[in-house]
Amino acid sequence: MTRGLKLAYICVLLALLLAPLVVVTGVSLNGAQSLRFPPQELSLKWYGALFHDREWLVPLMNSLIIATCAAALAVAIAAPLALYAWERGGLFARLLTGLGLAPFALPPVISALGFMIFWMTVGGYGQIWATIVSHGVFLVTLPLVTISLGLKATDRALIEAARVMGADRMTVLRTVIGPLLLPYVVSGYAFAFVLSLNEYIIAYMVAGFTVETLPIKIFNALRYGYTPILGVVSVIFAALAALVFGLIGRFGNLPRLMGAERVRDE
Repeated sequence: MTRGLKLAYICVLLALLLAPLVVVTGVSLNGAQSLRFPPQELSLKWYGALFHDREWLVPLMNSLIIATCAAALAVAIAAPLALYAWERGGLFARLLTGLGLAPFALPPVISALGFMIFWMTVGGYGQIWATIVSHGVFLVTLPLVTISLGLKATDRALIEAARVMGADRMTVLRTVIGPLLLPYVVSGYAFAFVLSLNEYIIAYMVAGFTVETLPIKIFNALRYGYTPILGVVSVIFAALAALVFGLIGRFGNLPRLMGAERVRDE
């Protein structure tokens, strides 16, 4: 393949990837209450309307609360699980790791159905904390993978040296393993946060319309009318995801954190 064909191929891929974002950005700038592209009567009024309309502010706050807490719960489950598997090894450790990876192996609708039946049985259906727990369990795979990658990259000689110097297990965790794993923990939290923010199926089947998140609000709005606020929300979601992954890429090794690089167990 010649250099020109490679450049054309890359340009076509970029155009296909950026086209949806360009369209929704243009739609969000419409002055009139319509989803037109190219936009007409350019205006930013819909960005202001999003933050002054309680019908959108409440779902926005619900999404942020659920994503923040669910990502923290996912990390809290994944960290000790990954540490146990790394320290002990063996069949039981692999089994626990497999259970941690299982949620992403199933279609989301299957997991959502299981969560819905569970919460209806125990009486938590329609509660925001049920959505938080469901998202936390479903998204535990993400921090589990990143933290496991961080542990595989950890030099065990550092831990042995700390133990030789008299450090107990908690001191080693706090002073050696913890600082080395921090970028992987933060990245796992960020991945879980972004996916929870955008998740629809589980949030809908666990809480229905009782706890309305932004994705649920978008689908509801599509049923009753189209406004450029839909484009505004899409732009904000895309910008937030770009910011999170951009910060990870700037201050961490994004390819390694996503498992694209081979991690050598020294």
